[in-house]
Amino acid sequence: MSRLIALIIMLIPGAFAALGIKLMRDMLFGILQPPIPYLWLQYVLGLVFFVAGLGFIAGFVLHRDRKRNKVQPRFTKKS
Repeated sequence: MSRLIALIIMLIPGAFAALGIKLMRDMLFGILQPPIPYLWLQYVLGLVFFVAGLGFIAGFVLHRDRKRNKVQPRFTKKS
């Protein structure tokens, strides 16, 4: 059950990152998505979605690896 919850937690930010890539790609090809009025705004939103999704996934993996002591010494928490 806990693995299923962890999978769902990883899929949601992954979907946001994929949406961000799609929005940035559409801006490069000049395709404007309906709720967004400007191409530059579409690119900025895509970049924010991508960075937020990727950052959440990276933080999740780093937190998990820190708990299992599988990180390099420079990534361990100093207390």
